[in-house]
Amino acid sequence: MKNRIRTITALGILIAIGLAFITPLPAQSEESSVKVMSYNIYRGGTFRGQALSQTAKVIQEAKADIVGIQETRSPDGVNAEELARLLGWNHHVNPGNRVILTRYEIVEEMRDGIKVKLPSGQEAYLFNLHLPSNPYQPYQLLGIQPKWEKHKDTPFIKTEAEAIEGAKEARGGEISALLNQIRSLPDKEAPVFVVGDFNEPSHLDWTEAAAKSGRHPIKVEYPNSLAMTKAGFADAWRTLYPDEMKKPGFTWTPIMTADAPKTHHDRIDFVYFKGKGVKVTEAKIVGENKENADIVVAPYPSDHRAVVATFTLPNLEKPEQLDANKPNAGDGK
Repeated sequence: MKNRIRTITALGILIAIGLAFITPLPAQSEESSVKVMSYNIYRGGTFRGQALSQTAKVIQEAKADIVGIQETRSPDGVNAEELARLLGWNHHVNPGNRVILTRYEIVEEMRDGIKVKLPSGQEAYLFNLHLPSNPYQPYQLLGIQPKWEKHKDTPFIKTEAEAIEGAKEARGGEISALLNQIRSLPDKEAPVFVVGDFNEPSHLDWTEAAAKSGRHPIKVEYPNSLAMTKAGFADAWRTLYPDEMKKPGFTWTPIMTADAPKTHHDRIDFVYFKGKGVKVTEAKIVGENKENADIVVAPYPSDHRAVVATFTLPNLEKPEQLDANKPNAGDGK
């Protein structure tokens, strides 16, 4: 009897010791995250006298995963391939020389964008725009005649209706073409991101409150940001910071002060998103100093501040999870 008790006791001790060495498996997250960035690098990224590595540093400091780049051409021949090599990333160049850089695998290339495969197994689309800068309605309304040749002789305007009409004529065609392209995507619930230098402010910024404060000359319901909203896209910055007066998020321009007579500070670079279960959790401006940016890189190599947004996406169920959810084959049902 005593031997039997000793045997049972010994077995209990062994089982307890064995359980002590079993490490519980970490719970799998039902979501994954991705950082999406829009960045006009200003004539190839070296026009302000910095090496291209400084432009790469801006992307690295933002901890971005996918970046829509505008203005990759430069007088000294700097190109997308060099920037992709510095980052060790994949890249896509569309016919308009708008570039997308990503650490992820590119599984499909389209006219204005790409489809990437995320580490979670989810696939997502990103489209990159650089819309025409002339005529630029804020300058037209403020009577600013820029020094650039293409902006010379642009007529000044006074009303919201004139600004809306001019914006539609300048950029509406490209927005319509993009939205038609997106509507033709086979997966209607997939995550879709649209980034770019829109060269047009948002209707969410040029509000009555902004006009009354003197920030902007008048209220303007800019048509192309409105078109994005009507197509189901949300503006990442304004989703998190709906008060345009408290969080202006200016991206144009870090190379001139707010009181400079030949410019007007504004938000013209955007990250838009849509898709089943896609949520924005963070949005930051990348720029030249703490006063104007959340992420500071100095010297800052561009005439546009960048914007980077973090999103969570629902993970796809893995094949073994799908099998586990099926009725047991032995049930005969």
